[in-house]
Amino acid sequence: MSRVPATPSSAPLAVPLGDGVYLIDTLYVRPGLAASHLVVDGGRAAFVDTGAAPAAPRLLRALDELGIAREQVDYVFLTHVHLDHAGGAGQLIAALPNAMAVLHPRGAPHLIDPARLIAGSIAVYGEAKYRELYGELLPIPAERVLVTEDRQRIRLGGRTFEFFDAPGHAKHHHCPVDLDHRAVFAGDNFGICYRELDTESGPFMLPTTTPVQFDPEALHSTIRRLMSYGPRRVFQTHFGPVDQLERLERDLHDNIDALVRIARQHSAAADRGARIAADMYAYFDARLDAHGCRLSEQQRHLLIDDDVRLNTAGLEVWLDRR
Repeated sequence: MSRVPATPSSAPLAVPLGDGVYLIDTLYVRPGLAASHLVVDGGRAAFVDTGAAPAAPRLLRALDELGIAREQVDYVFLTHVHLDHAGGAGQLIAALPNAMAVLHPRGAPHLIDPARLIAGSIAVYGEAKYRELYGELLPIPAERVLVTEDRQRIRLGGRTFEFFDAPGHAKHHHCPVDLDHRAVFAGDNFGICYRELDTESGPFMLPTTTPVQFDPEALHSTIRRLMSYGPRRVFQTHFGPVDQLERLERDLHDNIDALVRIARQHSAAADRGARIAADMYAYFDARLDAHGCRLSEQQRHLLIDDDVRLNTAGLEVWLDRR
């Protein structure tokens, strides 16, 4: 079972995970919620996702701790442009003279000119909360952006990454696959694993149906395509590496179907959002019991209430679009 090693506060920022991969906690909202992964091979390096903008100095300090010069970073792979994944990309690109930002074609325009991303986020969070969570979103010069095609390959040192188009969570999502080490960097397309929910049975998988582009059939297809690479490990932005992939795949498909059933059941209710959220929490609560989770009800609410809220909002958008 893959686990993120427990580390004291004095430990290095970059936690080694093997095969030249390091995990850096971006400290988005709380420790253990969002990660950036750093891949090092043959003296060259790439970040996979950056976290929000306030995490950028932390990622740069991790390079210093590992003795990696700014000039050795060739790429910043961004799975998609949601700000907990890509908000710090502009700061990193400005600090890394040789790095290219690698983006899905639908996502690239939003980081070259992030005005719409900023406005939309402020509309959701308000100005003060937006600044607290996301800081300053810097544009990336167009000449520093590499847009991928489906199945495009990129070399980093001695290893090859293949990028595949991965809709379902977002239309601007792609996933880099390390073909040499059979590892997929899944962004948000292989669910969410909060390590506090790990038990003797392994990781616990939460699906993500967040707004505004959730598409259950596309997400099922993306998960099947991800597994077609025969990965040994999947690296999660939320949070870290997982194995037991066949079980987690089954859990994900089952959980997506369950959330869709809950949404359809309450689609005509006047208070459908409240009903969906209540049933969703009850569903996850029962699954956690079956998984052997010993956390209290209060601890469970603290960990998953935000996901229940966001998943409910995404399901409501999906219902309205049908």
